[in-house]
Amino acid sequence: MEIITSRVLLRPAHPDTLDFYQRILNLPVVREFGPPDSPGVVFQLGTGQLEISGSRPASEPSSLVLWLQVREVHAELERLHRLGVPIDREARTEPWGLIEGSVRDPDGSKIVLVQVPQTHPLRRDQRVL
Repeated sequence: MEIITSRVLLRPAHPDTLDFYQRILNLPVVREFGPPDSPGVVFQLGTGQLEISGSRPASEPSSLVLWLQVREVHAELERLHRLGVPIDREARTEPWGLIEGSVRDPDGSKIVLVQVPQTHPLRRDQRVL
C-alpha cells in the first residue's frame, strides 16, 4: 500500500473545540469547507493534518489522543496555562528519554506535547533553530 497523504478526523461535541485548535494552539489552517455557520477545518500538524468537522453526541467521550512534537515542552505548557488551558500533566522526562506533558481540548481529547532531546536516538529534525 502506498500512502499519499493522511489526516486525523475529530468529530467534536464541545462548541469551543474548533476555536481551541485555531486560536489557542494557533495551528495553521490548510483549508476550510462547508457552511459558514458550521465549517469543517483542516489544520496542519507538522507533517500531518487534523480535520475538525461534523459533531458527535456530548454523551460519547472522545478517544482521540494527539501526539505533537514541539521544540520546548515546558515553554508550550506555560504558554497554554497563561491562555487558561488546564495542564493535564506537567512535563517530565519519561523512562524512554522523551520529555512529555499533556493538556486536553474542550472535548476532553488528550494532547500529548513531546520534546525529543538533542541526544535522543529518535532525533530527526535537522532544521537550524
